[in-house]
Amino acid sequence: MEVFYSRSFEGGFCTLDLEESGHCVRVLRHREGDEIFVIDGEGTLYTCVLTEASPKAAVARVVKEEPDWGAHPYWLQMAVCPTKNLDRYEWFAEKATELGLDEIVPVIGEHSERRVFKPERLRRILLSASKQSLKGAIPTVAEPLSVKEFIRASSPDDLRLICCCFEGEVPRLSINDVLAGGQARIVVLIGPEGDFSREEAALAIQAGFIPVHLGPSRLRTETAALTAVEAVYLHHI
Repeated sequence: MEVFYSRSFEGGFCTLDLEESGHCVRVLRHREGDEIFVIDGEGTLYTCVLTEASPKAAVARVVKEEPDWGAHPYWLQMAVCPTKNLDRYEWFAEKATELGLDEIVPVIGEHSERRVFKPERLRRILLSASKQSLKGAIPTVAEPLSVKEFIRASSPDDLRLICCCFEGEVPRLSINDVLAGGQARIVVLIGPEGDFSREEAALAIQAGFIPVHLGPSRLRTETAALTAVEAVYLHHI
C-alpha cells in the first residue's frame, strides 16, 4: 500500500505537492482514474481517485475518509536530548514513529555535547516513517529548548517520567511498574550522553516527574529513548 501526503484539501479534492506528485506520477506511474491513498498528517486516511496526473501538482477526488487511521490509544511526548552524532537521533525518531508517538521535543541539557539542533530534517524523516508504517498522523517536532525550560513548561496533568542513570533522594521505579497505572497521556524525559545534572534531575522531581529506570543495562541516549517508546507501545497492545 503506497501512501501519499497532502496538506491541501478543498471541495472534495486534494492536491499533492511537487515532491509527492513527482513520486506518484513519474516514479510510480499513476494515471487518471487510479486509486491512491493520501494522509493529511493529522490522523485521517483519504481514499482518492486521481483526476489530474500532473507530475508537478497531481489532483485527486476524495471518495472515502478514515479518521484515526493507524492511531494508538495513548498520547506520548518524548523530550530527548539530541545526540552528538545526529544519525543516532534520527534513527531513534524514525523507529519511534513506527511504534507510535505524538511529539518529539529536542531538549538541551547542562551536559549536552550538541547544543544546536535544527528540526527541519527530522520532520521530513517523521513524514516518511509515518507513511511507511501506515499512520495517518505525523508526530510533531517542537523547537529546541533547555531541559529546565521543558520541565517548567510541562503539564502536571500528564504522567511525567524522567529516565536517569543515578539514584537520587527519590528511588527510581521500573518504567513498566509506573505505566501499570494506566494513564493515557505520557511524557518521557531522556538526557544526553553525559546524563542529566543533579540539579536538573532534582528540579524535575520537585516538579512532579517520576524517576524511572529501563532495566540494569546502561543504554545510549537513543537506545534509552526507543526503549521507553517501546515500553509504552507494548503496554497498550
